[in-house]
Amino acid sequence: MTNELRLSPLDARHRALEAKMVPFGGWDMPLSYRTGTLDEHSACRSSGVVFDVSHLGTLRVEGPEAFSRLQQAFTNDLARISPGRAQYTHLLAEDGSVVDDIIIWWLDAERFNVMPNASNTSRVDEVLGANHDGCRADDMTHTRAVLAIQGPTARKTLSKVTPEAAAVGRFRVNQVAWSGITLTVAGTGYTGEDGVEVAVPAEAAEGLWDALTDAGLVPAGLGARDTLRLEAGLPLHGQELGPGITPLQAGLDWVVRPDKGEFRGRAALEAERQAGPRRFLRGLLIEGRRPARTGATVTVSGQRVGEVTSGNFSPVLERAIAMAFLDLTVGVGDEVQVEARRDVLTALVVELPFVGK
Repeated sequence: MTNELRLSPLDARHRALEAKMVPFGGWDMPLSYRTGTLDEHSACRSSGVVFDVSHLGTLRVEGPEAFSRLQQAFTNDLARISPGRAQYTHLLAEDGSVVDDIIIWWLDAERFNVMPNASNTSRVDEVLGANHDGCRADDMTHTRAVLAIQGPTARKTLSKVTPEAAAVGRFRVNQVAWSGITLTVAGTGYTGEDGVEVAVPAEAAEGLWDALTDAGLVPAGLGARDTLRLEAGLPLHGQELGPGITPLQAGLDWVVRPDKGEFRGRAALEAERQAGPRRFLRGLLIEGRRPARTGATVTVSGQRVGEVTSGNFSPVLERAIAMAFLDLTVGVGDEVQVEARRDVLTALVVELPFVGK
């Protein structure tokens, strides 16, 4: 199987660190290193870590019509920002459900990096359509690595390697020079902590990784990235977002700007907005440490009211947490039951996020 998976430019570094490698979105990526997910999670909450997130896609969209093409493809409104900024947005199906959630890095007036999830890069590329004189969309994923540098002291540690990259603000984008190469840096992340994500040419990725870890950043794998994003109440494509799930149901209606004009799925979303979503994404604080599994049924007095989308143990709260889509009959503060393999777990419905409110 490994031979069929794409390898990060940092694959050799992960194996030298004895990382546990797993298939993820068509890539062979590190789940954790020798210290384990709990320690890596704690390091991100208390100091600073570096993740290899090269499995994310990079589509370079450029040309005089690039802005209009992206406006017509995605839900958010690029006119609300400007070059040198990043924006979170969605690609929808015609029924209003989320095909992918995406970060756009607006590099300059006619040049954008569109960052899809690993498994959706080709799908997003197809939606953007054929190249022509006014706009090109080229898959640049193979040309670079992407490192996510996250945590309360992450910028301070990064400044030892490149002060210019450490100075890039939240949801800002800049290109900076380091060791004779150009880094593209965005103040984005997926952990609930401060930090940046850095795109580095593939041939220079190992050098940057070494510089960052030598400076004191702790390598962290996708296992910690998942528990961190769950504590922060951030959705994962394929669980909280995907077929049959709309931005309104997921509590992400702020990502949708219908007043900007037409985009795919707009009519379906407006119809749902008028009628009201039939369910909402909520948090579940579970009694004890045993996590609920994805797909577990949520009940009240024996009646099904929803389904768990993600569940795990929270190292910060020292108890199990989960996200679930729940019917409108259930509100924040209500007690629910979650089916486990051998028994039933009791949980309290809460607003998201669990950590970092």
